[in-house]
Amino acid sequence: MERFEEIRDRVKELADSGTDMMEILSIVISMLKERFAHFDWVGIYLLQGKVLSLEAYMGKPTPHERINIKDGICGAAARERKTIVVDDVEKDTRYLTCSPSTRSEIVVPIIRDDEVLGEIDVDSDTLAAFDENDRKGLEMVAEKLAKILKRDYKWEGETR
Repeated sequence: MERFEEIRDRVKELADSGTDMMEILSIVISMLKERFAHFDWVGIYLLQGKVLSLEAYMGKPTPHERINIKDGICGAAARERKTIVVDDVEKDTRYLTCSPSTRSEIVVPIIRDDEVLGEIDVDSDTLAAFDENDRKGLEMVAEKLAKILKRDYKWEGETR
């Protein structure tokens, strides 16, 4: 949990220093990818209308830079407003294939005031890679991101 707390604290430091939101997202992705060996692909999607738009990621390129919230595990997490952990993506019909090596996925919505702002999406090439610590830690990071996204992020000329 300590590594997640370090990331959460770094988000606060960056936000307090006035760092650009997109740079913060890139730093968060980088920290998650570097600190967790089983995080093979890490991305942050932000919700624009009914479409999740990939704003930052590390890992293999993905064909899913925009995902309608009615599609995939990412869409389900946004619609249901809850974290979804899939131990074996081949057994989940909602899974949108990004990489043939992906075996498991966790998607954590970024929520503020009951509004989904986006989500953290992590894929692993290992079956059942994500445990309760991963869920709680990613939810902690998502909660911190929600606070600064709500306060600072501008989308299409409007403050969220």
